[in-house]
Amino acid sequence: MRQVALVTGSSRGIGFATAQALAKRGFALAVNGPFDDEELRSAVSRLSETGASVMALPFDITDLSVHAERLAQVEAKLGPLTTLVNNAGVGVLQRGDLLDVSEASWDRCLTVNTKALFFLSQAFAKLLLSRPRPGGVFHSIVNVTSSNATAVAVQRSEYCASKAAAAMVSKALAVRLGPENIAVYDVQPGLIATDMTAAVIEQYRQRAVDGLTLLPRVGEPEDMGGIIATLASGGLPYTTGQVISADAGMLVPRF
Repeated sequence: MRQVALVTGSSRGIGFATAQALAKRGFALAVNGPFDDEELRSAVSRLSETGASVMALPFDITDLSVHAERLAQVEAKLGPLTTLVNNAGVGVLQRGDLLDVSEASWDRCLTVNTKALFFLSQAFAKLLLSRPRPGGVFHSIVNVTSSNATAVAVQRSEYCASKAAAAMVSKALAVRLGPENIAVYDVQPGLIATDMTAAVIEQYRQRAVDGLTLLPRVGEPEDMGGIIATLASGGLPYTTGQVISADAGMLVPRF
């Protein structure tokens, strides 16, 4: 039985790199973006060139009413799901003083980065638990949160809060689903060159060289994709509930 993964937010960035890495490992893939647009179609086309079985699955992850239906669509086309990668996320509407954070920006971060992740994971888990699963096939949820789940960026406080909440959701899922042989991981990227960080990544490149990170470079989406694919493939056997600090040692305490 092949592994089948839904990767949210996978038309670009870390999500697309994750889909690429999973395709190389033989996964069938549901590629997600909020819209059925050229970006999503291009991602599906590029992934299909690897020989993987790929489908487009455009939907807004914040629309909880369609979660079960979209998971069923994947299974109808690709077979039983084994893997959910919750990668989709948003940043703040405007960086600035915590005292000026708007309710709209707070709600946006918490709705996308935490609430949608929780309820899509819930729907996925219920689906898996509704039927027998063959032995020897690894089942998992991999959540992509952030180093800001623990490290404060006060100019993006609402983002930090949403990622801290998502990190706790990951722990709760691991506790609930461990007895069901479903592993759950929390990948916390540090400084990664993506569209979300494009406005500030160049200054962080220099700070990485100057010692902000132990490895003197910023990360690339492909770095995260490799980590996530390793986890989703069962490459860390006898583990669940782990936080993977994918930050080049940035948060290692130093004196």
